Amino acid sequence: MKASTVSLINGLILLVIGLYGYLGSDIKPVTALIPVIFGVGIISMNKGVKNENKLISHIVVILTLLILFGLIKPLLSAIERQNNMAILRVFSMFFSTLVSMVFFVKTFIKARRSK
Repeated sequence: MKASTVSLINGLILLVIGLYGYLGSDIKPVTALIPVIFGVGIISMNKGVKNENKLISHIVVILTLLILFGLIKPLLSAIERQNNMAILRVFSMFFSTLVSMVFFVKTFIKARRSK
């Protein structure tokens, strides 16, 4: 599987699960939309990643890295609250983002070696 495909799947997971978590919450905090915003950004730049545009690929990697670190605190909070649905939602987003990051790193290493 290519990094662009994994990145697109990650963006869709962030968008869908993030919206589900926001709309399913009674409180509706604006910060719950952060994964949605990142998901939309990643999806919107997917064509550039697919076309191997270096600048866009690096921007998507930075967004992926930021959301990866940004999901740690919500995951720990969900675990602390023992909220199984929140744990599942946040862990799903965290895991898909981690997998996407691994694919990007592998792609960058492969590109560097081919030079």
